[in-house]
Amino acid sequence: MSTLAVPAQVPSPAEDSEQLKKAFKGWGTNEDLIISIVGHRNAAQRKAIRKTYAETYGEDLLKDLDKELSNDFERIVMLWTLDPAERDAFLANEATKKWTSSNQVLAEIACSRSSYGLLLAKQEYHSRYKKSLEEDVAHHTTGDFRKLLVPLVSSYRYEGYEVNMTLAKSEAKLLHERISDKEYNHEDIIRILATRSKAQINATLNHYKNEFGNDINKDLKADPKDEYLAILRSTIKCLIRPEKYFEKSLRLAINRLGTDEGALTRVVATRAEVDLKIIKEEYHKRNSVTLDQAIKKDTRGDYEAMLLALLGHENA
Repeated sequence: MSTLAVPAQVPSPAEDSEQLKKAFKGWGTNEDLIISIVGHRNAAQRKAIRKTYAETYGEDLLKDLDKELSNDFERIVMLWTLDPAERDAFLANEATKKWTSSNQVLAEIACSRSSYGLLLAKQEYHSRYKKSLEEDVAHHTTGDFRKLLVPLVSSYRYEGYEVNMTLAKSEAKLLHERISDKEYNHEDIIRILATRSKAQINATLNHYKNEFGNDINKDLKADPKDEYLAILRSTIKCLIRPEKYFEKSLRLAINRLGTDEGALTRVVATRAEVDLKIIKEEYHKRNSVTLDQAIKKDTRGDYEAMLLALLGHENA
């Protein structure tokens, strides 16, 4: 589901390539022209533009963008220009090299993508970095984080809607027992979250709430400062209510003392062609201002214009 306002008559990849080349010429880069093209093309069109650009000029469009743009504007244009699988591979690799909230990003990629989407990202990771995402995650993490994240990124879940209610009841009971005993890193919890289909997990957690009175994430808030429990809660939210997870990510990114541009850029670039419309509705409901208004208030210039273009803003 795309929120992009793509014009009825989209120019050909050759025309777009020519215009982008023009945007890089002269005394300064024409950022408005770049936004008007890149910000209004879908994944297939962007791929065709990159291919045509390389064939026509013998140059890599991404390298030219990197050379001509800077800061947050450069990052959002670059992330958006990448294929979804390339983008996920890049973000995951970046996360394995950082220690700040990077485990959150790995859980997000592992749990909010479709099984096929995650598989494509892992294949892209192989060809880009000449190793597997699994080995980098294992190397980057330790202890409980490794115990949880390696199975999550290794997963290839069943995507169907069939649900085994007997299993949902027994596994809800099992989860409740482990959580009551504060065994948050127990292999049963990790096995269920890393292997069951999203539909099955949803049924299990619905039964958990009905049977034991609390939403599972409420029971996993025993220590709000515990980073492992925070990742566990994010994992669950990404698996069954991704729009709520991404709304909260945006809210935290925008409402903090100084915007977290990294999170804002990542969420908008990765969800614009997936479920940004639903996330925007969720954001409006939760914050009583629209996401467009919040972004206008918190960002400036070309970066703001590109974000609004990806939000499907009519004036972008």
